[in-house]
Parts: sequence; structure tokens; C-alpha cells
Amino acid sequence: MKKIAVFGSAFNPPSLGHKSVIESLSHFDLVLLVPSIAHAWGKEMLDFDMRTQLIEAFIKDMNSSNVELSLIEKELYEPSETVKTYDVLKNVQVRYPDADITFVIGPDNFFKFSSFYKAEEISKQWSVMACPEKVQVRSTDIRNSLNQGQKIEQLTTPSVMKILLDFNLYVTLPRKV
Repeated sequence: MKKIAVFGSAFNPPSLGHKSVIESLSHFDLVLLVPSIAHAWGKEMLDFDMRTQLIEAFIKDMNSSNVELSLIEKELYEPSETVKTYDVLKNVQVRYPDADITFVIGPDNFFKFSSFYKAEEISKQWSVMACPEKVQVRSTDIRNSLNQGQKIEQLTTPSVMKILLDFNLYVTLPRKV
């Protein structure tokens, strides 16, 4: 039976913290990275297509054969609605009917899990795994560093850093020269 981890996040942008979580999922046959298209709690995020470009670069840098980008939230999205985790997992199960699916959640969302839509049904139908970052780097650290004109090579992968810098992303203040 194929073991699939579904790791949903804003990936706003992908960080070395995300990478440390993904590396701890190496025992899964497939790790699906599922970027949020519209955040359930209204968090401001970079454009979805730009975030998927960042995730593709991130995956390439990690060079892991079992990690893939999933655009399932984009497929399920209805304007002015949020895509529910339950619907994502249900659709992944339809695509992989014989798979053993595990929903991977960060520690910050683990404490909010009971407020997820159909949380009880999720935990009955699929495994839920809280997976903390082994490297304490958050997307917020990258956004703040970029906004303050600080270096970010210790916060994300090289290709992600290049895109962030080339497109001047997350910068609201004039850049120091």
C-alpha cells in the first residue's frame, strides 16, 4: 500500500523550516506539497501562481524523488470560499484510492486542529501527524528579512532566494544599496 503524506501550508515563501519537515517525511512513498490558495484564517499571501513557482524551485533544490507539488486547492477553489482540508484529503483519496494517507500539520495548526472543518471525520478517516520544524526558520523570518534588506541565504534554498531577490518579493521598504 502506497503511503502518502499531504503537507499543506501557505508556503509564503518556502523556508528551511518547511524543508526540515519534508526531510522528516522521507519514509513516505509520496509527499504532496499543497499550497493554500485562500487562507482559512484570512492570512495575506503572495499570489498563488508565484508561490507555486517558488515551491517548484524549492522541490528542485531539495532533489527528493518522493516530493511533488499538488495544485489540488486550485482545482477545488471557488471564489470567496476557502478550500477545506477535508475536501483536499477526500480528493487525494479519490486520486489514490488504495493509498494510506497522512495529513501533516505544523505545531502551530495542530493546536487549532479541533476548529478545522470536519476535524473529527478527518482524524477518523486519515492519520494526522504533527510535525515540528527541526530548523526553526519560518516564512515570516524570510518576509521580515527581505523587507529590512537583510540576507536570506540561511533561511531558504538557493533557487527560492534567487526568485525572491530577482522579483523583489515581500519588499515594502526601499532597498538599501
